[in-house]
Amino acid sequence: MSLFRKIALAAALAGAASAFAQQAPVPPSLAAKSWLLLEMGSGQLLTAEKADERLEPASLTKLMTAYLTFSALHKKTLSFEQPLPVSAKAWRTGGSKMFVKVDTQVPVEDLIKGMIVQSGNDACVTLAEGIAGSEENFAQMMNREAERLGMKNSHFMNSTGLPDPNHYTTARDLALLAGALIRDFPEEYRKYYSMKEYTYGGITQPNRNRLLFIDPTVDGVKTGHTEAAGYCLISSALRDKRRLLSVVLGTASDGARASESQKLLNWGYIAYDSVTIQAKEQPVAALRVWKGSQNSVKAGVQNDLSVAVPKGYADKVKSEFVEEPLLIAPIEAGQKLGALKVTIDGKPYGEYPVVALEKVELGNIFVRIFDTIRLWFA
Repeated sequence: MSLFRKIALAAALAGAASAFAQQAPVPPSLAAKSWLLLEMGSGQLLTAEKADERLEPASLTKLMTAYLTFSALHKKTLSFEQPLPVSAKAWRTGGSKMFVKVDTQVPVEDLIKGMIVQSGNDACVTLAEGIAGSEENFAQMMNREAERLGMKNSHFMNSTGLPDPNHYTTARDLALLAGALIRDFPEEYRKYYSMKEYTYGGITQPNRNRLLFIDPTVDGVKTGHTEAAGYCLISSALRDKRRLLSVVLGTASDGARASESQKLLNWGYIAYDSVTIQAKEQPVAALRVWKGSQNSVKAGVQNDLSVAVPKGYADKVKSEFVEEPLLIAPIEAGQKLGALKVTIDGKPYGEYPVVALEKVELGNIFVRIFDTIRLWFA
């Protein structure tokens, strides 16, 4: 995950947007234990209820299993065609199944489809063992990755989400994880999470995410259910190039998790407009650099920056760039150089990082001496 993604998403999930709250639309109340709605373009939290309450994640756990699987594929320690052996442990694992057979070998891509579409616990354990040697080692990897992503209230004990008193997470942490998966692995997300059914071994199973069948703008993400967790759903929709992500935990039925998630997504699109603040890699400014191989650096954002604003306020949005006071080489691409401060009708609404769009090396000895002298007088 890039520096911009980490800063923007973490800051927004902490509640970045808005001293303008008195104008915010009234959110819906859901029949669920906990929920959250995120604007992906800006990372803004549009509404949340008990977002930091620790709950059992059930099969939503498989988002982390998928994240680590996709990471291994990108690092080339795993390949889509690679066959992985199915252990007796994987075959015996209870709950939802892909129905792989013990002592056979199954290609990684088939296991991915079985994990995502069929929610197969046997597929998850097979992938975990193939990546880390054992599910216990894989759980340690899950927890390290959770810490790296900023998931502060999560702990994983297995790759599947089967109940364990030390296996828990929160709506906020799940939003961080799902957002990271969509951003870091967009091709894999588009290919697998919108699949409506998958057939393996002559057994066809539908995707349990009902929204894929009733809302053409929804392209993921994952369901979960245990007796303690209730019925859960993380869903994401893309309408008019604007992506929202909802997390709904602990509803009473399969139908309820779909209808409550749909209600939350629809409210987000109806109640808010999206305003583009800055296009990716378009310079916000060229800033003075001291002691560098060049005397300026282009500053901007690495991804298109948009903000969600209450309906009727799009024309009142303004942004101001505030730069860091002194830039001295070397400067790395992605290094924070300042911030865009966004206001609506003159009231603070959010603050978003501006980073270096290029690298600036340290200048030669003469440049460094000359700039040191100039800085003394400055």
